[in-house]
Amino acid sequence: MGESKLAGQFFDAAIGLLQQVRDGDSEEIAAAGAAIAEAVANGNRLFAFGAGHSSLAAQDVVYRAGGFALMNLLAVPGVVGVDVMPATLGSALERVDGLAGAVLDSSPAKAGDVLIIISLSGRNALPVEMAMNARALGLTVIGVTSVAYATETKSRHVSGQYLKDHCDIVLDSRIAIGDAELTHDGIEAPFAPASTVVTSALMQATMAAAAEELVRRGIEPPLLRSGNVDGGHEWNGRVMSEYADRIFYRH
Repeated sequence: MGESKLAGQFFDAAIGLLQQVRDGDSEEIAAAGAAIAEAVANGNRLFAFGAGHSSLAAQDVVYRAGGFALMNLLAVPGVVGVDVMPATLGSALERVDGLAGAVLDSSPAKAGDVLIIISLSGRNALPVEMAMNARALGLTVIGVTSVAYATETKSRHVSGQYLKDHCDIVLDSRIAIGDAELTHDGIEAPFAPASTVVTSALMQATMAAAAEELVRRGIEPPLLRSGNVDGGHEWNGRVMSEYADRIFYRH
């Protein structure tokens, strides 16, 4: 069987977007990394949140080899992924006013912590309210979103505003509205979304920038190693014990 033309086109589109965010978001990535490093150095905590498929990029930096042991998932019941039944309930919950406030109020997040909020459209009530409430509590908020949505869609938050309007730092994924990179004759709907690839890359680049800043300050980044390499479990046990008061995904 020969090479797929459409598969190649998707790779080209994804690579093009990655180049755009690498070049266009470089200052914001450095600033986000510095904010994370500042929180680590000062004894504060790190949280990441995303709803629906945006949660994939948040989960990608939590409890994984090569990642910061201190990054915690701020989970909102029913919106983390497609495990909720029916799956459409997750999308509906993103539009419920008051949910983000209730989650933040019952979370360990407090002033001085960093919260990364990932929302492709940034238009739903949940991420907007999450950002507003987090900043009111004194958290530093990093938003990862496609700024384009704010120019061509209507906000679903009562304020009429978007995630990008309530962040200290905004990382623009530059994903086109609709999140589908390809079209083809005979296929009525556009397809092949790239937001997960690009957003996860933005997250990992930000964490790399944070590690770089910590080293510049003379601080060892609190990284986890793979449990599938010799010595990995022992390393992780030491890191988790040292930072136990800032890790919330284990008892």
